[in-house]
Amino acid sequence: MTYVSQVRPRWTDMDVYGHINHAKMVTLLEEARIPLLFEKAVEAGLDQLPKGIVVVRLEVAYKAPIVVSGRALRVDIDLTELRAASFTLAYRVHSGPAGTDPVAVTAETVLAPYDTVALRPRRLSPAESEFLKQGFVDA
Repeated sequence: MTYVSQVRPRWTDMDVYGHINHAKMVTLLEEARIPLLFEKAVEAGLDQLPKGIVVVRLEVAYKAPIVVSGRALRVDIDLTELRAASFTLAYRVHSGPAGTDPVAVTAETVLAPYDTVALRPRRLSPAESEFLKQGFVDA
């Protein structure tokens, strides 16, 4: 299932051509996943997941430019792979707040839990894996 997030680009997210800058798009993707991976994880009693998640790989494909208009953007996020020590999220960024607005950007991130004390990647706990599966099923 799909987790849906709404993010609102800021005027400072635009480049000189009036489009959302690439680095700012990456930040908007991060902002779209934070409510699930951080806030809802803490609510579920998973205090280690939000303490350390690193981006292992990121791909962004632009289908159309997005101009900051004051409207929120709809970001659909799907869990496409769940492994012992990483998970992959696929994103569809719509040009507006509705699911019927055209998809302007697609992206994919591979994320890994990270132990900030030992300074190394770690495996997902069974509870974290179940949380991720459930977080997208309930979306």
